[in-house]
Amino acid sequence: MTRKVGVIGIGHVGSAVVHHIITDGFADDIVLIDVNGDKVKADATDFEDAMANLTKHTNIIVNDYAALADADVVISAVGKISLQKDNKEHDRFIELPFTKNAVKDVSKKLRESGFHGVLIDITNPCDVITMMYQRFTGFPKHKVIGTGTLLDSARMRRAVSAKLKIDPRSVVGYNLGEHGNSQFTAWSTVRVLGRPITEIAKKRDIDLKELDETARAGGYTVYHGKHYTNYGIASAAVRLAAIIVSDARAELPVSNWNEEYNTYLSYPAIVGRDGVVEQTELQLTDVEKEKLAASAKYIRTRFEDTIKGME
Repeated sequence: MTRKVGVIGIGHVGSAVVHHIITDGFADDIVLIDVNGDKVKADATDFEDAMANLTKHTNIIVNDYAALADADVVISAVGKISLQKDNKEHDRFIELPFTKNAVKDVSKKLRESGFHGVLIDITNPCDVITMMYQRFTGFPKHKVIGTGTLLDSARMRRAVSAKLKIDPRSVVGYNLGEHGNSQFTAWSTVRVLGRPITEIAKKRDIDLKELDETARAGGYTVYHGKHYTNYGIASAAVRLAAIIVSDARAELPVSNWNEEYNTYLSYPAIVGRDGVVEQTELQLTDVEKEKLAASAKYIRTRFEDTIKGME
């Protein structure tokens, strides 16, 4: 069976996603779509040149929505990073005036293409846009997923590992809620080499609030240095796509529909070929539950305010 992935939006993030997929070689076909025809054709040629020095081959298709009909996964990397130029509040909603209209247009084309795989959203503000994609496409909720705090959780693991001088893959745990300013690290879920981080922090006098802010501000640090972020989010999206294509059924903190809060938000779920297979249940503290509820309310309110007049 042919493994096919589509990427819509071949900017800084989209091109990093495509390069990662081609280098890994887990897709047989990849469809590149962008409104800038010259740019996407140039990237396609560049990727084909790269493949001459790679061990695996990937067929590249350019600007053909019809080719997405049998795709396993489509990744939305649509965005307009120039809108972030004067974003002193580090608010991902600054892109919304552009992305909300782009999403409506892309959703129509995805429906018309006959695509019936799993849609992964990177586009910001991630949770609201993921919810808009589901509303405008009409796809089943379990088949529309945002990368959410998969990246933020990685930033938390990096911050913890740097503090403790260990490999970040030895840290497990989650950031929850919005992929944005209302997210938080659920320290009750974090383990380092099998031990609760709360126990380690107490013994070593580590300030978890400081680490939480380091994780939250990770994207801003990268942005201020080069005026965009791409490698971290690309790795998160590609990891999610590979899990779907291979039906790995892995637990990930992705933005998925939550019935309790009536919104999309990041909370661990089992992900496989059919999208979200099962939602897990965390034993959060009362404070963490309050933070999650507040983040959920914020996402839902912003979605409702945005969707007015668009349907």
